[in-house]
Amino acid sequence: MKPIRVGLLGLGTVGAGVAKVCASHREELEEKIGAPVELAAVVDKDTTTPREGLDLGSLPFSDDPAKILGDPSIDIVVELIGGVEAARELILKALEGGKHVVTANKALLATHGAELYAKARACGRMLAFEAAVAGGIPIIRAVKEGLAANRVNSLYGIVNGTSNYILTKMTDEGSEFGQVLKEAQARGYAEADPTFDVEGVDSAHKLQVLATLAFRTAVKFDDIYVEGVSKITPQDIALAREMGFRIKLLAIAKSGDGALELRVHPTMIPEDSPMAAVSGVFNAVFMNGDVVGDLMFYGRGAGQLPTASSVWADIVEIARRLASGQAAVPQDLPILGNKPLQLKPFAEVRSAYYLYVLAKDQPSVLSRITGILGANDISIASVIQKGHQRSGAVPVVIMTHVAREGDMGKALQAIQGLPVVESGSARIIRIEESE
Repeated sequence: MKPIRVGLLGLGTVGAGVAKVCASHREELEEKIGAPVELAAVVDKDTTTPREGLDLGSLPFSDDPAKILGDPSIDIVVELIGGVEAARELILKALEGGKHVVTANKALLATHGAELYAKARACGRMLAFEAAVAGGIPIIRAVKEGLAANRVNSLYGIVNGTSNYILTKMTDEGSEFGQVLKEAQARGYAEADPTFDVEGVDSAHKLQVLATLAFRTAVKFDDIYVEGVSKITPQDIALAREMGFRIKLLAIAKSGDGALELRVHPTMIPEDSPMAAVSGVFNAVFMNGDVVGDLMFYGRGAGQLPTASSVWADIVEIARRLASGQAAVPQDLPILGNKPLQLKPFAEVRSAYYLYVLAKDQPSVLSRITGILGANDISIASVIQKGHQRSGAVPVVIMTHVAREGDMGKALQAIQGLPVVESGSARIIRIEESE
């Protein structure tokens, strides 16, 4: 039988993992495909730097993408170069050249997914992206196939290992954010420029991809509210623990009343919830479907071999179709529903809140703060007042009942404007108890 020929664009960490799996698991892969599989070409700008565990001399290796895009015998192109614009152009050329595509590029899909899906449909080719969300966890396939009979009501995800590692270390050791970030960078868990990870952008990219599939609604990346973990303090974490919560960076999507809310931010969740136990660089996604009920997916959200596992899951699925002569169908790609959901304005989102304020130790200060909350329709669940700081200010912590985001924003601005409140001290963390 004619072998299925694969071209690999990018031999970085994940690309090297894909090549390793091909070498070490070829027999099992071919049994599952029903045909021989061949890594026919590998392209990367850097052809000299050694890759641990790979013999570069044994690979069909070059720095010329035309070796893949211009070869009509290559059936599947795997894009693992990262970035956006160059990857977009290569994928479009591959699809136009009659090749099926596998990618792990969540940033590209979050910003140009609609264009790429449309091109794949027009060309009658498959575009698969299991590795774009949650590394080795097969969450894309679960949503597309395993939950096909469901309307997804909600999903919550810890989908960035770097931020989860930092929050875990801060929780376990009481360390400052900056100290743990440096350690994460030294251990290879964080990039030299960690902005996308610690400011929530990476999580938002993944949420866009997952929500488009799960809710069959066109989701614009720019419409997702994004807030990172860089402002979380050891004091916030200690106070959360004192009240029975853990702080996690969650990607959240909920549907209700014909609207969809999308947000990424630090979140307090009950310490006895399964999501609170997800530690280190691990990821987890909690979903609720109207037929199946609650589900939780857990595993390594990054890393060379876990991500390569997901890439190969896509290659095998496409190769199996090719080996049996099955054509691509429009349903292979994200499909918008007949009644797409409207995006709920972030100001209309409802949540409970943790409010932290440093205030002068004077009579009536607490009543002034609580008065502002009441004037904005925010009811109070509890108040904690701690000892003095060096500045002489008193930390005041207020837990609220569920309120509108817009109302909380107005209240926070008014509280911060009080002359008795230390400049820049007022901050909130949202609370989710339903997960």
